[in-house]
Amino acid sequence: MTQNQHALWRPSAARIAAARLSAFMTTVNARWHVACTDYHSLWRWSVAEPEAFWTSVWDECGVIGERGDAVLEDGQRMPGAHWFPQARLNYAANLLRGMAEQGDADALVFWGEDKVQRRLSRRQLHAQVSRFAQALQAAGVGRGDRVAGYLPNMPEALIAMLATTALGAIWSSASPDFGVQGVIDRFGQIEAKILLCVDGYWYNGKRVDCLAKNAEIAAQLPTLEHCIVVSYLDDSAATAAIRNGQRYADFIAPFTAAAIDFVPLPFAQPLFIMFSSGTTGVPKCIVHCHGGALLQHLKEHQLHGDVAPGDRIFYFTTCGWMMWNWLVSGLASQATLLLYDGSPFLAGASGKPGTILFDYADAERMTHFGTSAKFIDALAKTGLQPRQTHRLAPLRALFSTGSPLAPESFDYVYREIKADLQLASISGGTDILSCFALGSPILPVYRGELQCRGLGMAVDVYDDEGLALPAACGERGELVCTAPFPAMPVGFWNDPDGAKYHAAYFDRFPNIWCHGDFVELTAHEGMIIHGRSDAVLNPGGVRIGTAEIYRQVEQLPEVVESLVIGQDWQHDVRVVLFVKLREGMSLDDALAERIKQQVRQNTTPRHVPARVLQVADIPRTKSGKIVELAVRHVVHGRPVKNVEALANPEALEFFRDRLELQS
Repeated sequence: MTQNQHALWRPSAARIAAARLSAFMTTVNARWHVACTDYHSLWRWSVAEPEAFWTSVWDECGVIGERGDAVLEDGQRMPGAHWFPQARLNYAANLLRGMAEQGDADALVFWGEDKVQRRLSRRQLHAQVSRFAQALQAAGVGRGDRVAGYLPNMPEALIAMLATTALGAIWSSASPDFGVQGVIDRFGQIEAKILLCVDGYWYNGKRVDCLAKNAEIAAQLPTLEHCIVVSYLDDSAATAAIRNGQRYADFIAPFTAAAIDFVPLPFAQPLFIMFSSGTTGVPKCIVHCHGGALLQHLKEHQLHGDVAPGDRIFYFTTCGWMMWNWLVSGLASQATLLLYDGSPFLAGASGKPGTILFDYADAERMTHFGTSAKFIDALAKTGLQPRQTHRLAPLRALFSTGSPLAPESFDYVYREIKADLQLASISGGTDILSCFALGSPILPVYRGELQCRGLGMAVDVYDDEGLALPAACGERGELVCTAPFPAMPVGFWNDPDGAKYHAAYFDRFPNIWCHGDFVELTAHEGMIIHGRSDAVLNPGGVRIGTAEIYRQVEQLPEVVESLVIGQDWQHDVRVVLFVKLREGMSLDDALAERIKQQVRQNTTPRHVPARVLQVADIPRTKSGKIVELAVRHVVHGRPVKNVEALANPEALEFFRDRLELQS
């Protein structure tokens, strides 16, 4: 890809001077007697001197806890390195710092579509966590026990997580749109002791009842001792049919707010159990720790996102996506959380679909807006112009993740949302609960590029032989990390010898984390992501990133969304493109040819699909990612091992036994 030298946005001198990252760099220079002058020199120092860097993050970002003298043991081993082995801290204590004394300032605001609005002050949040923690203790929950949330992104999910982790127990969550088997596949593996669920939720203006699913799930979790039902739709929701069921209000009723006795824990104490998407088998249970999650999120929020006390941060997410965990850590930077549950495409006050989140941004003085690339793409497709209809005055940053953000979507953001804005396309994943590449408030934004590699993250790009590819060479390769970092998983659940963990990331290149993304480094030391390397197309032995095709196809107004795979064909691979068209439209030869011409003219002949087929829907995970690998399995007649991981598994049928793919 030709590198674009024109920046879409540059931070002003005043904004650079005021950035938390600039203050951090000044302190680093004085403390460690170095001369970092810009972001990239700071990044190089951070990966060359990881012990000094992460010590500075601990101190300058204000971690509450005992750090100890040792920073890194076995630092040449990956996996096997140990960070801050003498430390004692508690994740929840850092998120709730000072809240009991901070009065009526908002800790969180919650919108459940346009049906429900709630807010909790900092004092109220502390009190609610205190009561729930006492209730958990009375129920026998202690260090290492598992508490599971099957909940919307609502206040009770945050309260329960903080209470759980304050006690040293382990939190895991899924969103209530998961099917019964998907929940069993997750929470059954970790042998949850407590399950929180909800009576129902709102989606696109409609009530969705969950009580029957809750009862079925509770009946199939043999280790479950309490099933606590949060009232969202109906305060009188019945729980009698649910094994060990009781209402949330009744569970905490015996307890009054008091000081919280946060359990001091080792840095590597398990905090969260996250789950892989599970589209190729039962989901892997990825264990993240108190110290790693806290330290990494403080760094990403304060240094990369410029989150400051009093900021009001939002991410459109569910409790089944790691961005929920990332969002709620914003409390540790003394920000207010803006939570939303429901459809992001709901019409707001203007009556235009897709405006409710911008109404929320104006009403609650949002400073940081997080969403998915697909949401931005969809807004662009509909021609929405928030810049014309909303003030968005406090908004300083827009974060995008979930899939590569197309260059045209960068243009849309600056043209139709806000011109003076840090647009940070960010990328990492559930595997690290954070980012490998993301934004910087002191760097320009270039079209189609992630601004930078993350501080303290020794990110590189390897070719097939394991050799590093230089920036701006025009070649793409595997995203790797060549040195340990604190947010690495402490392991997988039920993987005593670490074999599954090792196979997931370290088999390709020994002692090197191989992430599975197909990327290139740019002349600006930014990054372009071309898609997942396990979905990389390989016609004639030439590797092609799927994002390159999506970028072209989805510019056509007729195409709502697309999915591309490589089909094994006549001892080679041919590119097959599936398109979902606007309602009422049909794919004819003329449109198929226009699609091919769009790809041919803007990429290479090898990118051009051999077949273009229409489908009514495209399957995706619960967090909104399209599942190319699952479709590839269906097309080749192979089973998809865990359809419960999909938000719309019925969509797979549109790809099965297509006659057009048999010749």
